[in-house]
Amino acid sequence: MEQSNAIILHQQRQKAVVSALRAVLPSHCVLFQEEDTRPYECDGLAAYRQLPMVVALPENEQQIIAAIKVCKELKVPIVPRGAGTGLSGGAMPIVDGVVLSTAKLNKIINIDANARTAVVQPGVRNLAISDAVSAYGLYYAPDPSSQIACTIGGNVAENSGGVHCLKYGLTVHNVLRVRAISIDGEIMELGSGALDAPGFDLLAVFIGSEGMLGIVTEVTVKLVPKPQAARVIMASFDDVVKGGDAVAKVIAAGIIPAGLEMMDKTSSRMVEPFVKAGYDLDAEAILLCESDGTTEEVEEEIARMSAVLQTAGATAIAVSQSEAERLKFWSGRKNAFPAAGRISPDYYCMDGTIPRKNLAQVLIGISQMEAKYGLRCANVFHAGDGNLHPLILFDANTPGEFHQAEAFGAEILELCVEVGGTITGEHGVGIEKINSMCVQFSEQELAAFMGVKRAFDPLSLFNPDKAIPTLRRCAEYGRMHVKKGQLSFPDLPRF
Repeated sequence: MEQSNAIILHQQRQKAVVSALRAVLPSHCVLFQEEDTRPYECDGLAAYRQLPMVVALPENEQQIIAAIKVCKELKVPIVPRGAGTGLSGGAMPIVDGVVLSTAKLNKIINIDANARTAVVQPGVRNLAISDAVSAYGLYYAPDPSSQIACTIGGNVAENSGGVHCLKYGLTVHNVLRVRAISIDGEIMELGSGALDAPGFDLLAVFIGSEGMLGIVTEVTVKLVPKPQAARVIMASFDDVVKGGDAVAKVIAAGIIPAGLEMMDKTSSRMVEPFVKAGYDLDAEAILLCESDGTTEEVEEEIARMSAVLQTAGATAIAVSQSEAERLKFWSGRKNAFPAAGRISPDYYCMDGTIPRKNLAQVLIGISQMEAKYGLRCANVFHAGDGNLHPLILFDANTPGEFHQAEAFGAEILELCVEVGGTITGEHGVGIEKINSMCVQFSEQELAAFMGVKRAFDPLSLFNPDKAIPTLRRCAEYGRMHVKKGQLSFPDLPRF
């Protein structure tokens, strides 16, 4: 009886929300039938799913404002969504909420080649920016592996990076201004087209806030000149410890490569049949080190890096001799995730960041966890900035394996914190790592995060129950998973 009443109440609530949204949006922009909303039940983290009550697809900023006002008046939670390529469950729907997609706002508004900026809507794909400005000899530097599909609005929400973020920075370093809509339906202008903006740096607060503070409607990005030349070193190592140490030695030599990536043997053997990148399949670890700039700068830096890698114990070194070969070397790293699907029914991609000096230690720790949990793990790293992406391979059809994979992933993140790192680098917290937030941050820190959230969104309607755990949740997690005295949260009431 209680379940039947709950279903009836949900249907009544859904009908009211659909009616209110269709009063301010075209009817084709409001989806509520199951066959229409099913594609929105998860983002790239497909392990967690929830059918949304309603999906809103506004076509312009004014419609976004109107939809937000409706949701606020009805006290309906809003889950912002871009292309749905996120890997932390940040865009997973809430059972009684509205998924608000910005996919239809997909125009490049302005390109200023002299100022090296572009103004784009949130639904513009990452790679489309570089394609559009290529004729001016410019490009947009942040290049997540999903750049062919992911959108700039989602990149802002998650502070996305990519293989070239070591030299050129993350999204936060490449965005000058964000125009967003508050929970009151008001337009917020954060940052400016200039090098600095007056007052507090709210732009940096907003970037990486995972859709918890507002809805992006416009972004001004910085563009950088295409380098005259770029070449990649592929270095092989017969030991992962040597490979990890080599990363630290490259940076210690005062070299900042355009990209510095690491793959273990499992990863190399996983991707080589898929893309035929020419990887050394006998190597325990492979480093990809890219240099870009003028031809003379690249030649000098390639020589310096090669010398450091040889001293660090590289067993083989190959340098790309053409642009086609450079892209071929990178193709394996860029396709690591889809390649995992060829050798395993399922995989669970983790995202943590550690000090570079601890790369070897963490790789050894992950190897020990493979034996503990009985699951294979392929490791790919943005090694230059310590951002690791272990791919835990499992079969969801085997009872208990997904829970083993979850536990495996949580222990990797605990190790990241233990060595002085963080639980995320670029994928965000979402729902995937919300318990791991309890491992990293104290009660006071979590309360401060929630204070920022409340300042922007007092009713907690934007993407609630994501990214920032309640203190009660941390208390419950602590009672179950206390490790080395890290957790001591009191059983406080929910925010």
